[in-house]
Amino acid sequence: MIVLGVETSCDETSCALVDDGFRILSNPIYSQIDHEKYGGIVPEVASRQQIRKIALIYEQCLSQAGMTLNDIDGIAVTRGPGLIGSLLVGVNFAKGLAFTTGKKLIGINHLEGHLCSNYLEHHNLKPPFLTLIVSGGHTLLVLVEDMCEYRLLGQTRDDAAGEAYDKVAKLLGLGYPGGEKIDRLASEGNPAFFRFPRAVVRKDPFAFSFSGLKTAVVLYLRDKTDEFIEAHLKDICASFQQAVLDSLIDKCLKALEMHRIEHLAIAGGVAANSQLRSTLEAKAQRHGFSFYYPSLELCTDNGAMIAAAGLIRLKRGESSDLSLDATAQLGLF
Repeated sequence: MIVLGVETSCDETSCALVDDGFRILSNPIYSQIDHEKYGGIVPEVASRQQIRKIALIYEQCLSQAGMTLNDIDGIAVTRGPGLIGSLLVGVNFAKGLAFTTGKKLIGINHLEGHLCSNYLEHHNLKPPFLTLIVSGGHTLLVLVEDMCEYRLLGQTRDDAAGEAYDKVAKLLGLGYPGGEKIDRLASEGNPAFFRFPRAVVRKDPFAFSFSGLKTAVVLYLRDKTDEFIEAHLKDICASFQQAVLDSLIDKCLKALEMHRIEHLAIAGGVAANSQLRSTLEAKAQRHGFSFYYPSLELCTDNGAMIAAAGLIRLKRGESSDLSLDATAQLGLF
C-alpha cells in the first residue's frame, strides 16, 4: 500500500508518499518565510500561501517518487488542529483527489501525525511507549498503549513550550521563529546564570505550564539595560532553556518510572532542540530506557508523518467520506 499524505495545518505545505514499510518515497516541504517580518504567523497570509503552493508541492511529490496518482492506494490529510484557513486548503485538495479517483480518504489528527513520525525512521519502535509531543502549539505527554490507542498523561495548562520560546525570543529581540535561535545561543551560555521558575501543577504531576516562566523572563528583563542584555544574552537564553527542559524531562522520567515503560519518544518542532535530545540520550543511558527522536526534517510539519498515520488507519479498515471537514480545535483524545 502507498499512501499520499497532505499537510497544511499552519505555515508549511507538504505532500509525501509513504509505503507500507514506512519507507518515505518523497516528502517535499515548503516553509513560508513571510511571517518573520510580522513576528508571528498571520493566518490570512498562511492560508493564501497554502493555496498558491499546494498543487506545486503535490506535483513535486509525485515527480520525486517517479509515480502517478494511479500508483497511490489512499490519501491521508490533516483535518486539525491548526489554522482553519490553512487546514481547509489541504482538506479540500485531498477530497478533490479522492472524488475524482475513487481513492480511499482518511482525515488525520495533526498530533497523531507527529506521534507517528518516529515510525518512519525507527522501525523497531513498538507500543507500549511514551511520547512527548512538544511544539509551538502543543505540549503533551502521551502513553501509546497500542497502535491508535492513546492515554493522555498530561498537557500544558497554558502556553506550549514552543510558544514560550517564541515569546521570549521576541522579548530578547531575536525575531521569529525563536526556538532555533535560543537553542543556538544557549549552547554557548551558562544555564546556572539565573534560575527561572519551574512550574508545578498541583494534583496533576504530568501537567505542563509555561506562561509563568514567560512572565518571569519579562520581570527579570524589566530593569535590565540593553547593554546588560547584550552582554549576557547567551546566559539568559541558556537559563531560560534550562527551565523549559527541566520541566519536560522531569515529567518524562517520572512517567516512565510510574508506568513502568521502557521506551521514550519525542516529536514535534521542539524535538529538534539539541539540548533536549542530548540530555535525554544521556538520561536513557543512565536509567536504561530506549530513546527515539525524528530527524530534523520530520520534526517540522510534514506530509510523511500524516501519510504514516494514514497508512496505519487505512490498514485497520478506517476511512473518511467526502463530508470530511477541517477542525481548528481538535484534541487527540
